[in-house]
Amino acid sequence: MRRRDEVTDFTAADRQYMAHALRLAKRGLFSTGPNPRVGCVIVRNGQLVGEGWHRRAGEPHAEINALAAAGQAARGAILYVTLEPCCHHGRTPPCTTALLSAGITRVIAACKDPNPRVAGQGLEQLTAAGITTRHGLMAEQAQTLNPGFFKRMRTGLPYVRCKLAMSLDGRTAMASGESRWITAAAARGDVHRLRARSDGLLTGHGTVLADDPQLTARDVDTSWDLVQPCRLVLDSRLRIPKQARMLQEPGKVAVLYAHHDRRRAQDLTAAGAELWPIEPDSDGRVELRQALTAIGNAEINELLVEAGPTLSGALLQADLIDELVVYIAPHLMGDEARPLLRLPGLVRMAERIPITITDMRALGPDLRLTARLEKG
Repeated sequence: MRRRDEVTDFTAADRQYMAHALRLAKRGLFSTGPNPRVGCVIVRNGQLVGEGWHRRAGEPHAEINALAAAGQAARGAILYVTLEPCCHHGRTPPCTTALLSAGITRVIAACKDPNPRVAGQGLEQLTAAGITTRHGLMAEQAQTLNPGFFKRMRTGLPYVRCKLAMSLDGRTAMASGESRWITAAAARGDVHRLRARSDGLLTGHGTVLADDPQLTARDVDTSWDLVQPCRLVLDSRLRIPKQARMLQEPGKVAVLYAHHDRRRAQDLTAAGAELWPIEPDSDGRVELRQALTAIGNAEINELLVEAGPTLSGALLQADLIDELVVYIAPHLMGDEARPLLRLPGLVRMAERIPITITDMRALGPDLRLTARLEKG
């Protein structure tokens, strides 16, 4: 049985305008965090009179930008927006007030806002004021554009992608540790776009000690200066050096630790790192779910994991990864090379971890496979 709020009688024109609003929303792919990516169009008498998208947190929302573009033509018009208009004071005033002042007569939203401060109240406020409202048009596409925002608002945890690069025989580094480069330039460029859309990048102390990565997004084509994602390191005993390259790069670095060492803490703080204490697990390591809760509390929507097989495997077995992005290179590295993931305890076929492949495409000579983890 359909819920009463599921509307099915949208027209072809409605779908056309919402699809355009979604395209506008994608322009904020690299810049809106911790806010969602939202697009909006305003239509009057069958003509598009205004459009806008949310560019950056603290700046006007998509609806406000569209109203500014439409001017007086907004009076008596229909507004299409990819997320329910907000009805509370945050960094900016409520959009519902602006819509009422502008004389909008109908609002069609792709989906309700999962933020508990909104959660249907924006549409209810507009309806009570006499504006016709509907939602549910292309809702899946709108949520797919904002997986981290929806998950964080509903669970407090970020949406976790795990990036992996391997040879055709499932190896990530030679036995010596040599790993540059498994994939070609096109795949590596794609990783930088993944980083750029993420609010946080997570790695382990072992990766920092072995590879000394910058862990920044580079050479990504955006319309304005790219804000670097927060770099996060799980380092239970504060072992990463104060000279680590990531500490020399712009942007925030946070080290999540379980055991305090005064001298190391002073060195890392002086180098610019934030230190986040996390309770240890039974093995004395940073407890993973608590770490992700702290990351969610820091308003990180989308978290990209770039770590070794031990941390990536532990997150997977703890059911904390939502999506795998695996780059597969057309070469063989041999059975002595290092594995993709460490997954101890899997001995029977019934213990396999199911995944659903959602996308597969070529990037230069390599393949990129995207898979969703089946949550049980």
